[in-house]
Amino acid sequence: MVDATLTGSGLTAAGLAEEVAHISTPDVVFTPFGEFQFFDGVPRPESAPAIFDSLDLVRGITAFLDTIPGASLVAMRRGLRAAGVDAPDAIGYTDPRCTSTPLFLTPNTETTYGVTFLDLKAWGPTVVEVPSQSLCVVDDFWFRYVADMGIAGPDQGAGGKYLFLPPGYEGERPDDYFTFESPTYTNFLVIRALGGVPAIKQSRVYRLGEAGSVPENRFVNIGEQVINTVHSNDFSFFQEIAELVSEEPIGSLDPERAGVLSSLGIVHGTPFDPDEHRRGILDSAARIGAAMARATLYAARNADSFRWEGSSWKNGFVGGSHEFLNDGARNLAARTLFHYAATVITPAMAHAQVGAGSAYLYTAEDADGALLDGSATYSLTIPPDAPAKNFWAVDIYDTQTRSLLQSAQYPALSSLSDELQSESDGSHVLWFAPTPPAGKESNWIPTLPGKSWWPLLRLYGPLEPWFDMSWRLPEIVRREED
Repeated sequence: MVDATLTGSGLTAAGLAEEVAHISTPDVVFTPFGEFQFFDGVPRPESAPAIFDSLDLVRGITAFLDTIPGASLVAMRRGLRAAGVDAPDAIGYTDPRCTSTPLFLTPNTETTYGVTFLDLKAWGPTVVEVPSQSLCVVDDFWFRYVADMGIAGPDQGAGGKYLFLPPGYEGERPDDYFTFESPTYTNFLVIRALGGVPAIKQSRVYRLGEAGSVPENRFVNIGEQVINTVHSNDFSFFQEIAELVSEEPIGSLDPERAGVLSSLGIVHGTPFDPDEHRRGILDSAARIGAAMARATLYAARNADSFRWEGSSWKNGFVGGSHEFLNDGARNLAARTLFHYAATVITPAMAHAQVGAGSAYLYTAEDADGALLDGSATYSLTIPPDAPAKNFWAVDIYDTQTRSLLQSAQYPALSSLSDELQSESDGSHVLWFAPTPPAGKESNWIPTLPGKSWWPLLRLYGPLEPWFDMSWRLPEIVRREED
Protein backbone atom coordinates (compact mmCIF):
# COMPACT_ATOMS: atom_id res chain seq x y z
CA MET A 1 0.00 0.00 0.00
CA VAL A 2 1.08 3.56 -0.66
CA ASP A 3 1.13 5.92 2.35
CA ALA A 4 -0.90 8.93 1.21
CA THR A 5 -0.19 10.96 4.35
CA LEU A 6 1.23 14.39 3.54
CA THR A 7 3.35 16.37 5.94
CA GLY A 8 4.27 20.05 5.76
CA SER A 9 7.28 21.85 7.02
CA GLY A 10 5.29 23.85 9.64
CA LEU A 11 6.50 27.13 11.13
CA THR A 12 10.03 28.16 11.88
CA ALA A 13 10.81 29.27 15.42
CA ALA A 14 10.67 32.89 14.28
CA GLY A 15 7.39 32.31 12.45
CA LEU A 16 5.84 30.67 15.49
CA ALA A 17 6.94 33.57 17.69
CA GLU A 18 5.31 36.00 15.28
CA GLU A 19 2.04 34.01 15.31
CA VAL A 20 2.01 33.88 19.12
CA ALA A 21 2.47 37.65 19.19
CA HIS A 22 -0.65 38.03 17.03
CA ILE A 23 -2.81 35.98 19.41
CA SER A 24 -1.40 37.28 22.70
CA THR A 25 -2.29 40.25 24.91
CA PRO A 26 0.57 42.38 26.30
CA ASP A 27 0.96 42.89 30.03
CA VAL A 28 -0.28 46.49 29.74
CA VAL A 29 -3.07 47.57 27.37
CA PHE A 30 -3.70 51.29 27.01
CA THR A 31 -7.36 52.04 26.22
CA PRO A 32 -9.77 55.01 26.18
CA PHE A 33 -11.12 53.48 29.41
CA GLY A 34 -7.78 53.47 31.20
CA GLU A 35 -4.78 51.18 31.60
CA PHE A 36 -5.55 47.46 31.79
CA GLN A 37 -2.89 45.21 33.35
CA PHE A 38 -2.38 41.47 32.73
CA PHE A 39 -0.06 38.70 33.87
CA ASP A 40 0.72 36.58 30.86
CA GLY A 41 -2.73 37.20 29.35
CA VAL A 42 -4.69 36.92 32.62
CA PRO A 43 -6.29 40.15 33.93
CA ARG A 44 -4.71 41.21 37.19
CA PRO A 45 -7.29 41.40 40.02
CA GLU A 46 -7.02 45.18 40.23
CA SER A 47 -7.83 45.57 36.50
CA ALA A 48 -10.73 43.14 36.18
CA PRO A 49 -13.42 45.46 37.64
CA ALA A 50 -12.40 48.28 35.29
CA ILE A 51 -12.46 45.91 32.31
CA PHE A 52 -15.99 44.79 33.18
CA ASP A 53 -17.12 48.39 33.72
CA SER A 54 -15.80 49.15 30.25
CA LEU A 55 -17.69 46.18 28.86
CA ASP A 56 -20.90 47.42 30.50
CA LEU A 57 -20.28 50.87 29.03
CA VAL A 58 -19.71 49.51 25.52
CA ARG A 59 -22.77 47.30 25.71
CA GLY A 60 -24.80 50.16 27.14
CA ILE A 61 -23.82 52.38 24.21
CA THR A 62 -24.67 49.56 21.80
CA ALA A 63 -28.01 49.01 23.50
CA PHE A 64 -28.85 52.70 23.27
CA LEU A 65 -28.08 52.95 19.56
CA ASP A 66 -29.80 49.66 18.70
CA THR A 67 -32.99 50.05 20.74
CA ILE A 68 -33.85 53.70 20.08
CA PRO A 69 -36.90 52.53 18.08
CA GLY A 70 -38.40 50.76 21.10
CA ALA A 71 -37.66 53.53 23.58
CA SER A 72 -39.24 55.99 21.17
CA LEU A 73 -42.56 54.16 21.28
CA VAL A 74 -42.49 53.75 25.06
CA ALA A 75 -42.10 57.52 25.31
CA MET A 76 -44.81 58.06 22.71
CA ARG A 77 -47.25 55.91 24.67
CA ARG A 78 -46.39 57.69 27.91
CA GLY A 79 -46.97 61.08 26.33
CA LEU A 80 -50.27 60.05 24.75
CA ARG A 81 -51.48 58.60 28.04
CA ALA A 82 -50.76 61.93 29.71
CA ALA A 83 -52.95 63.58 27.07
CA GLY A 84 -55.84 61.19 27.76
CA VAL A 85 -55.17 58.69 24.97
CA ASP A 86 -55.03 55.89 27.51
CA ALA A 87 -56.79 52.97 25.77
CA PRO A 88 -57.07 51.61 22.24
CA ASP A 89 -60.56 53.07 21.83
CA ALA A 90 -59.21 56.57 22.55
CA ILE A 91 -57.74 58.11 19.40
CA GLY A 92 -55.61 61.22 19.62
CA TYR A 93 -55.78 63.63 16.72
CA THR A 94 -54.28 67.00 15.80
CA ASP A 95 -56.89 69.65 15.03
CA PRO A 96 -56.39 71.41 12.74
CA ARG A 97 -52.82 70.07 12.74
CA CYS A 98 -49.84 69.64 15.04
CA THR A 99 -48.40 72.76 16.64
CA SER A 100 -45.07 73.44 18.33
CA THR A 101 -46.59 72.99 21.81
CA PRO A 102 -46.26 69.19 22.26
CA LEU A 103 -42.89 67.48 21.91
CA PHE A 104 -43.09 65.04 18.98
CA LEU A 105 -40.25 63.84 16.77
CA THR A 106 -40.41 65.88 13.53
CA PRO A 107 -44.17 66.12 12.99
CA ASN A 108 -45.25 68.22 10.04
CA THR A 109 -47.69 71.11 10.26
CA GLU A 110 -49.54 70.23 7.05
CA THR A 111 -51.08 66.85 7.93
CA THR A 112 -53.79 65.95 10.43
CA TYR A 113 -52.73 62.88 12.42
CA GLY A 114 -54.69 60.31 14.38
CA VAL A 115 -52.77 58.10 16.82
CA THR A 116 -53.35 55.45 19.45
CA PHE A 117 -51.86 52.20 20.76
CA LEU A 118 -53.43 48.79 20.33
CA ASP A 119 -53.21 46.52 23.38
CA LEU A 120 -53.57 42.98 22.06
CA LYS A 121 -52.78 41.48 25.47
CA ALA A 122 -55.68 43.20 27.22
CA TRP A 123 -58.07 43.28 24.28
CA GLY A 124 -57.10 40.20 22.29
CA PRO A 125 -57.95 40.32 18.55
CA THR A 126 -58.63 43.94 17.67
CA VAL A 127 -60.36 45.44 14.64
CA VAL A 128 -59.30 48.72 13.04
CA GLU A 129 -61.62 50.32 10.50
CA VAL A 130 -59.90 52.95 8.38
CA PRO A 131 -61.62 55.66 6.31
CA SER A 132 -61.34 55.88 2.55
CA GLN A 133 -58.48 57.86 1.01
CA SER A 134 -56.34 57.41 4.09
CA LEU A 135 -52.71 56.58 4.77
CA CYS A 136 -52.56 54.43 7.90
CA VAL A 137 -49.81 52.31 9.42
CA VAL A 138 -49.44 49.84 12.28
CA ASP A 139 -45.97 49.28 13.75
CA ASP A 140 -45.14 46.88 16.56
CA PHE A 141 -43.73 48.00 19.92
CA TRP A 142 -40.14 47.67 18.69
CA PHE A 143 -41.11 50.04 15.87
CA ARG A 144 -41.10 47.36 13.18
CA TYR A 145 -43.54 47.47 10.31
CA VAL A 146 -46.69 45.35 10.64
CA ALA A 147 -49.18 46.68 8.08
CA ASP A 148 -50.20 49.49 5.76
CA MET A 149 -53.88 50.36 5.60
CA GLY A 150 -55.63 52.70 3.22
CA ILE A 151 -54.06 53.84 -0.05
CA ALA A 152 -50.84 51.85 0.49
CA GLY A 153 -52.68 48.87 2.01
CA PRO A 154 -54.75 46.03 0.58
CA ASP A 155 -57.94 48.13 0.59
CA GLN A 156 -56.13 50.51 -1.84
CA GLY A 157 -57.83 53.57 -0.41
CA ALA A 158 -61.39 52.27 -0.47
CA GLY A 159 -61.45 51.92 3.31
CA GLY A 160 -61.55 48.57 5.04
CA LYS A 161 -61.60 46.45 8.16
CA TYR A 162 -58.33 45.13 9.55
CA LEU A 163 -57.90 42.49 12.22
CA PHE A 164 -54.78 42.45 14.39
CA LEU A 165 -53.93 39.31 16.32
CA PRO A 166 -51.60 38.96 19.32
CA PRO A 167 -48.37 36.93 19.08
CA GLY A 168 -48.95 33.18 19.07
CA TYR A 169 -52.69 33.53 18.49
CA GLU A 170 -54.43 30.20 17.78
CA GLY A 171 -58.08 31.21 17.79
CA GLU A 172 -60.67 32.30 15.26
CA ARG A 173 -59.58 34.07 12.05
CA PRO A 174 -62.70 35.40 10.32
CA ASP A 175 -62.52 35.77 6.56
CA ASP A 176 -64.03 39.23 6.21
CA TYR A 177 -60.97 41.15 7.45
CA PHE A 178 -57.47 41.94 6.28
CA THR A 179 -55.68 39.99 9.02
CA PHE A 180 -52.20 40.52 10.48
CA GLU A 181 -50.44 38.89 13.44
CA SER A 182 -48.03 41.10 15.35
CA PRO A 183 -44.92 39.86 17.20
CA THR A 184 -45.75 42.23 20.09
CA TYR A 185 -48.86 42.88 22.17
CA THR A 186 -48.58 46.66 21.99
CA ASN A 187 -48.80 48.25 18.54
CA PHE A 188 -48.66 51.85 17.35
CA LEU A 189 -51.51 52.96 15.08
CA VAL A 190 -51.14 56.07 12.93
CA ILE A 191 -54.07 57.39 10.88
CA ARG A 192 -53.70 60.06 8.20
CA ALA A 193 -56.74 60.91 6.11
CA LEU A 194 -56.95 63.21 3.12
CA GLY A 195 -60.34 64.32 4.42
CA GLY A 196 -58.81 65.72 7.62
CA VAL A 197 -60.43 65.59 11.05
CA PRO A 198 -63.93 64.53 9.88
CA ALA A 199 -62.41 61.57 8.03
CA ILE A 200 -60.21 60.58 10.95
CA LYS A 201 -63.27 60.55 13.18
CA GLN A 202 -64.76 57.88 10.92
CA SER A 203 -62.04 55.48 12.14
CA ARG A 204 -62.99 52.77 14.58
CA VAL A 205 -60.95 50.59 16.93
CA TYR A 206 -62.74 47.83 18.84
CA ARG A 207 -62.48 44.27 20.10
CA LEU A 208 -63.33 41.54 17.60
CA GLY A 209 -66.06 40.39 19.98
CA GLU A 210 -67.78 43.79 19.62
CA ALA A 211 -68.07 43.52 15.81
CA GLY A 212 -71.81 42.91 16.04
CA SER A 213 -72.38 46.23 17.81
CA VAL A 214 -69.45 48.53 17.18
CA PRO A 215 -69.00 51.00 20.05
CA GLU A 216 -68.14 54.66 19.60
CA ASN A 217 -64.55 55.73 20.03
CA ARG A 218 -63.29 58.64 22.09
CA PHE A 219 -61.36 61.31 20.16
CA VAL A 220 -58.88 63.51 22.01
CA ASN A 221 -57.38 66.64 20.44
CA ILE A 222 -53.65 66.52 21.21
CA GLY A 223 -52.50 69.19 18.74
CA GLU A 224 -51.88 71.84 21.39
CA GLN A 225 -51.45 69.75 24.55
CA VAL A 226 -48.25 70.18 26.55
CA ILE A 227 -46.87 66.64 26.47
CA ASN A 228 -43.54 64.91 25.80
CA THR A 229 -43.41 61.88 23.51
CA VAL A 230 -39.60 61.87 23.00
CA HIS A 231 -37.40 59.18 24.61
CA SER A 232 -34.75 59.95 27.20
CA ASN A 233 -31.04 60.54 26.60
CA ASP A 234 -29.84 59.56 30.08
CA PHE A 235 -30.22 56.56 32.42
CA SER A 236 -34.01 56.83 32.08
CA PHE A 237 -33.64 55.46 28.54
CA PHE A 238 -32.84 52.02 29.96
CA GLN A 239 -35.89 52.20 32.23
CA GLU A 240 -37.99 52.86 29.13
CA ILE A 241 -36.51 49.80 27.43
CA ALA A 242 -36.96 47.69 30.57
CA GLU A 243 -40.66 48.63 30.58
CA LEU A 244 -40.99 47.35 27.02
CA VAL A 245 -39.07 44.12 27.65
CA SER A 246 -41.15 43.35 30.75
CA GLU A 247 -44.41 43.59 28.79
CA GLU A 248 -43.58 41.71 25.62
CA PRO A 249 -43.09 37.96 25.20
CA ILE A 250 -39.67 36.35 25.04
CA GLY A 251 -38.71 36.12 21.41
CA SER A 252 -40.37 39.36 20.34
CA LEU A 253 -36.90 40.89 19.94
CA ASP A 254 -34.06 39.30 17.98
CA PRO A 255 -31.60 37.28 20.15
CA GLU A 256 -28.66 39.58 19.46
CA ARG A 257 -30.26 42.75 20.80
CA ALA A 258 -32.02 40.80 23.55
CA GLY A 259 -28.63 39.42 24.56
CA VAL A 260 -27.09 42.87 24.83
CA LEU A 261 -29.98 44.02 27.02
CA SER A 262 -29.75 40.87 29.13
CA SER A 263 -26.08 41.55 29.81
CA LEU A 264 -27.17 44.88 31.34
CA GLY A 265 -29.83 43.27 33.55
CA ILE A 266 -32.81 44.02 31.29
CA VAL A 267 -34.55 40.65 31.12
CA HIS A 268 -38.19 39.65 30.71
CA GLY A 269 -39.63 38.57 34.07
CA THR A 270 -36.85 40.14 36.15
CA PRO A 271 -37.06 43.61 37.75
CA PHE A 272 -34.50 46.06 36.38
CA ASP A 273 -32.86 47.53 39.47
CA PRO A 274 -29.13 48.20 38.94
CA ASP A 275 -27.03 49.44 41.83
CA GLU A 276 -25.77 53.01 41.88
CA HIS A 277 -22.43 52.04 40.31
CA ARG A 278 -24.04 50.42 37.27
CA ARG A 279 -26.64 53.17 37.05
CA GLY A 280 -23.78 55.64 36.67
CA ILE A 281 -22.20 53.54 33.91
CA LEU A 282 -25.49 53.27 32.05
CA ASP A 283 -26.17 56.98 32.44
CA SER A 284 -22.81 57.63 30.76
CA ALA A 285 -23.61 55.03 28.10
CA ALA A 286 -26.88 56.76 27.22
CA ARG A 287 -25.23 60.17 27.04
CA ILE A 288 -22.41 58.88 24.85
CA GLY A 289 -24.89 56.97 22.70
CA ALA A 290 -26.98 60.12 22.31
CA ALA A 291 -23.87 62.03 21.24
CA MET A 292 -23.21 59.36 18.60
CA ALA A 293 -26.83 59.44 17.44
CA ARG A 294 -26.71 63.21 17.12
CA ALA A 295 -23.51 63.02 15.06
CA THR A 296 -25.10 60.36 12.86
CA LEU A 297 -28.13 62.60 12.30
CA TYR A 298 -26.67 66.08 12.02
CA ALA A 299 -23.12 65.36 10.80
CA ALA A 300 -23.62 62.19 8.76
CA ARG A 301 -20.39 60.72 7.38
CA ASN A 302 -21.76 58.09 4.99
CA ALA A 303 -21.89 59.22 1.36
CA ASP A 304 -25.33 57.63 0.95
CA SER A 305 -26.74 60.15 3.42
CA PHE A 306 -26.18 63.09 1.09
CA ARG A 307 -28.59 63.90 -1.71
CA TRP A 308 -26.05 65.54 -3.99
CA GLU A 309 -22.25 65.53 -4.06
CA GLY A 310 -20.90 68.64 -2.40
CA SER A 311 -24.23 69.44 -0.75
CA SER A 312 -25.12 69.46 2.94
CA TRP A 313 -28.70 68.31 2.22
CA LYS A 314 -29.25 64.78 3.52
CA ASN A 315 -31.78 62.03 2.95
CA GLY A 316 -34.05 61.32 5.89
CA PHE A 317 -34.45 57.71 4.82
CA VAL A 318 -31.17 56.15 3.68
CA GLY A 319 -30.97 52.97 1.63
CA GLY A 320 -34.51 52.42 0.41
CA SER A 321 -35.33 49.60 2.85
CA HIS A 322 -37.84 49.95 5.69
CA GLU A 323 -35.80 47.27 7.48
CA PHE A 324 -32.55 49.14 6.75
CA LEU A 325 -31.13 46.12 4.92
CA ASN A 326 -28.47 46.29 2.24
CA ASP A 327 -27.14 43.07 0.67
CA GLY A 328 -28.05 41.12 3.78
CA ALA A 329 -26.46 43.59 6.20
CA ARG A 330 -28.32 45.96 8.51
CA ASN A 331 -27.41 49.61 7.93
CA LEU A 332 -27.14 50.50 11.60
CA ALA A 333 -26.35 54.17 10.99
CA ALA A 334 -29.45 54.52 8.79
CA ARG A 335 -31.65 52.95 11.47
CA THR A 336 -30.24 55.19 14.19
CA LEU A 337 -30.54 58.29 11.99
CA PHE A 338 -34.16 57.65 11.11
CA HIS A 339 -35.48 56.65 14.51
CA TYR A 340 -33.57 59.37 16.39
CA ALA A 341 -35.35 61.92 14.21
CA ALA A 342 -38.68 60.45 13.19
CA THR A 343 -41.61 58.15 13.91
CA VAL A 344 -43.64 55.72 11.78
CA ILE A 345 -41.97 53.07 9.62
CA THR A 346 -43.47 51.67 6.43
CA PRO A 347 -42.19 50.51 3.04
CA ALA A 348 -44.24 53.35 1.52
CA MET A 349 -41.83 55.84 3.13
CA ALA A 350 -38.74 53.99 1.98
CA HIS A 351 -39.92 53.68 -1.63
CA ALA A 352 -41.50 56.90 -2.82
CA GLN A 353 -42.88 56.62 -6.35
CA VAL A 354 -43.45 59.25 -9.02
CA GLY A 355 -46.47 61.27 -7.97
CA ALA A 356 -47.10 59.29 -4.79
CA GLY A 357 -45.80 59.31 -1.24
CA SER A 358 -43.33 61.86 0.09
CA ALA A 359 -39.65 62.73 -0.25
CA TYR A 360 -37.59 64.32 2.50
CA LEU A 361 -34.43 66.44 2.76
CA TYR A 362 -32.81 68.06 5.77
CA THR A 363 -29.63 69.83 6.84
CA ALA A 364 -28.17 71.40 9.97
CA GLU A 365 -25.69 73.81 8.39
CA ASP A 366 -25.43 76.73 6.01
CA ALA A 367 -23.58 77.14 2.73
CA ASP A 368 -20.30 77.71 4.58
CA GLY A 369 -20.65 74.56 6.69
CA ALA A 370 -21.47 76.53 9.86
CA LEU A 371 -24.20 75.36 12.21
CA LEU A 372 -27.49 77.23 11.98
CA ASP A 373 -27.73 79.96 14.62
CA GLY A 374 -31.12 81.14 15.80
CA SER A 375 -29.75 84.65 16.31
CA ALA A 376 -28.75 85.10 12.67
CA THR A 377 -30.64 85.73 9.42
CA TYR A 378 -30.67 83.16 6.62
CA SER A 379 -32.36 82.63 3.28
CA LEU A 380 -33.22 79.51 1.31
CA THR A 381 -34.29 79.59 -2.33
CA ILE A 382 -36.77 76.96 -3.49
CA PRO A 383 -36.03 76.79 -7.23
CA PRO A 384 -38.84 77.05 -9.79
CA ASP A 385 -40.95 74.03 -10.62
CA ALA A 386 -40.37 72.20 -7.36
CA PRO A 387 -40.99 68.51 -8.16
CA ALA A 388 -44.09 68.03 -6.02
CA LYS A 389 -47.39 66.90 -7.51
CA ASN A 390 -49.32 68.07 -4.46
CA PHE A 391 -47.21 70.67 -2.63
CA TRP A 392 -43.94 71.27 -0.83
CA ALA A 393 -43.38 72.41 2.75
CA VAL A 394 -40.49 73.43 4.98
CA ASP A 395 -40.78 72.90 8.76
CA ILE A 396 -38.01 73.81 11.19
CA TYR A 397 -37.12 71.88 14.31
CA ASP A 398 -35.34 72.23 17.64
CA THR A 399 -31.96 70.48 17.44
CA GLN A 400 -32.26 69.26 21.03
CA THR A 401 -35.78 67.81 21.03
CA ARG A 402 -36.11 67.18 17.26
CA SER A 403 -39.60 68.62 17.73
CA LEU A 404 -41.10 71.69 16.09
CA LEU A 405 -39.14 74.78 17.09
CA GLN A 406 -41.17 76.66 19.70
CA SER A 407 -40.70 80.00 17.94
CA ALA A 408 -44.24 80.04 16.54
CA GLN A 409 -47.36 77.92 16.63
CA TYR A 410 -46.57 76.70 13.12
CA PRO A 411 -42.85 77.22 12.35
CA ALA A 412 -43.29 76.30 8.71
CA LEU A 413 -44.09 77.51 5.20
CA SER A 414 -45.66 75.65 2.32
CA SER A 415 -46.46 76.21 -1.33
CA LEU A 416 -50.14 76.06 -0.37
CA SER A 417 -49.90 79.32 1.56
CA ASP A 418 -51.91 82.13 -0.04
CA GLU A 419 -49.54 84.71 1.40
CA LEU A 420 -46.30 83.14 0.14
CA GLN A 421 -44.59 85.46 -2.35
CA SER A 422 -42.75 84.15 -5.41
CA GLU A 423 -39.92 85.64 -7.42
CA SER A 424 -40.24 86.62 -11.09
CA ASP A 425 -38.74 83.28 -12.18
CA GLY A 426 -41.20 81.26 -10.13
CA SER A 427 -38.79 80.49 -7.29
CA HIS A 428 -39.53 81.19 -3.63
CA VAL A 429 -37.07 82.72 -1.16
CA LEU A 430 -37.69 81.70 2.44
CA TRP A 431 -36.26 83.67 5.34
CA PHE A 432 -35.21 82.44 8.78
CA ALA A 433 -34.48 84.96 11.54
CA PRO A 434 -35.68 86.05 15.00
CA THR A 435 -37.49 88.99 13.36
CA PRO A 436 -38.63 89.23 9.74
CA PRO A 437 -36.48 91.13 7.25
CA ALA A 438 -38.31 94.20 5.97
CA GLY A 439 -40.91 93.26 3.39
CA LYS A 440 -40.33 89.49 3.83
CA GLU A 441 -42.95 88.77 6.48
CA SER A 442 -44.99 86.44 4.26
CA ASN A 443 -41.92 84.27 3.52
CA TRP A 444 -40.47 84.25 7.04
CA ILE A 445 -40.15 81.46 9.63
CA PRO A 446 -39.09 82.77 13.06
CA THR A 447 -36.07 81.36 14.88
CA LEU A 448 -34.96 81.69 18.50
CA PRO A 449 -31.77 83.49 19.61
CA GLY A 450 -29.55 81.21 21.63
CA LYS A 451 -30.84 78.07 19.93
CA SER A 452 -29.85 76.18 16.84
CA TRP A 453 -32.46 74.84 14.40
CA TRP A 454 -32.72 72.55 11.40
CA PRO A 455 -35.11 72.51 8.45
CA LEU A 456 -36.83 69.60 6.76
CA LEU A 457 -38.17 69.91 3.22
CA ARG A 458 -41.05 67.63 2.28
CA LEU A 459 -42.18 67.05 -1.29
CA TYR A 460 -45.68 65.57 -1.37
CA GLY A 461 -46.05 63.47 -4.50
CA PRO A 462 -42.44 63.79 -5.76
CA LEU A 463 -42.15 64.08 -9.54
CA GLU A 464 -39.61 62.84 -12.08
CA PRO A 465 -37.07 65.70 -11.61
CA TRP A 466 -36.70 64.50 -8.02
CA PHE A 467 -35.89 60.97 -9.08
CA ASP A 468 -33.59 61.85 -12.00
CA MET A 469 -31.78 64.41 -9.81
CA SER A 470 -32.29 67.22 -12.32
CA TRP A 471 -33.84 69.48 -9.67
CA ARG A 472 -31.43 70.54 -6.92
CA LEU A 473 -32.02 72.48 -3.73
CA PRO A 474 -29.36 75.14 -3.04
CA GLU A 475 -27.71 75.62 0.33
CA ILE A 476 -29.00 77.87 3.09
CA VAL A 477 -27.21 81.24 2.97
CA ARG A 478 -26.38 83.36 6.01
CA ARG A 479 -27.18 87.01 5.38
CA GLU A 480 -25.34 89.97 6.79
CA GLU A 481 -27.57 92.28 8.76
CA ASP A 482 -28.25 95.69 7.25
